[in-house]
Amino acid sequence: MKFSRDNGLSERRNTATDAKAAQLAAFKAAREAALPKLADRQAERLAIVETRNQRRAEREDLKAAEQAAIKAAADEREAAAELAARAEADARALAENSRISRVVEDEAARKAERDRRYAARKARQR
Repeated sequence: MKFSRDNGLSERRNTATDAKAAQLAAFKAAREAALPKLADRQAERLAIVETRNQRRAEREDLKAAEQAAIKAAADEREAAAELAARAEADARALAENSRISRVVEDEAARKAERDRRYAARKARQR
């Protein structure tokens, strides 16, 4: 069956304009109805962001404390290693000085023995 109405260009244009106006009115009504919900959602989002920032700050504080503890432990190990190296160097120096003094004492004892033998030989020759 054919439509009895004639859908001319002007009627189609008027229908499209009316439909667009109805859509715009519906959009504005929906937006006005959503305003209280929008404020609530925005407040909720701000609370979430604030909580997130607080947790991030706590994590950063925890990391900083952890890094400080690691640095303190490393400094302590470095100081202990330096102290051990210094003690080892002192021990080596003491051992070297002791060896040198023993060598000097041995040399003095050998010279004294040689001088004694020389004096004994001279005494026998007279």
